[in-house]
Amino acid sequence: MRQIRRSAERGLTNLGWLHSRHTFSFGQYYDPHHMGLSALRVINDDRVEAGAGFGTHGHRDMEILSYVTDGTIEHKDSMGHTISLPAGEFQLMSAGTGVMHSEYNASDAAPLHFLQIWIIPDQKGLTPGYQQKRFASTSDVQLIASPDAREGSLLIHQDVLLHHMVLNAEKEFSFPLTPDRAFYLHVIQGDMDIDGKSFSAGDGISIVQEEVALRLRGTTAGEALLFDLPAVTSIAP
Repeated sequence: MRQIRRSAERGLTNLGWLHSRHTFSFGQYYDPHHMGLSALRVINDDRVEAGAGFGTHGHRDMEILSYVTDGTIEHKDSMGHTISLPAGEFQLMSAGTGVMHSEYNASDAAPLHFLQIWIIPDQKGLTPGYQQKRFASTSDVQLIASPDAREGSLLIHQDVLLHHMVLNAEKEFSFPLTPDRAFYLHVIQGDMDIDGKSFSAGDGISIVQEEVALRLRGTTAGEALLFDLPAVTSIAP
């Protein structure tokens, strides 16, 4: 079972300083047909104007991943971290029992573009934690997060494997699927062919109950995230 989510179909928040697209329901945007997939709850595609950002606010019982594609996030939290997250780096904040934090684009000229991803943890009341890493480009597919921090990945408190894929033009890749898992692929940038269909930046596809391989071919240079998730009986309503 597959469901394609085109970039232009996503929810929209436009506050002037913030332009955000929501793959799943978030904030003032609500669509009962797009509430998440398995443990994956949020994919927000955020663009923040120079000198603007999110003031101090709180989270709890959520695994929050950020990936910067352009610019730098200035991050500050109640765990004592005051740190920069530049383009190309991943951040994973486990909110657990509760975290307060702020995120700003401290540049006076350059815009900030990043993905914010929320994953529901496998248990509540965890001790809050923070991780940040730049991964060496050693292969076309890089494991970014896993429940056991395998292969140097970030430790996430859920049965989730997050892969970062990089495809050059005409580069082909095949990823095995299993019917006892759910999958979501989000195109970060570039154009690619996925099992014979064209996808561009912001597009995504949910896949459940399939055991054939997922085949990707770059039509331009691009990158994508592939979420390997616990099984669901259907795409979340």
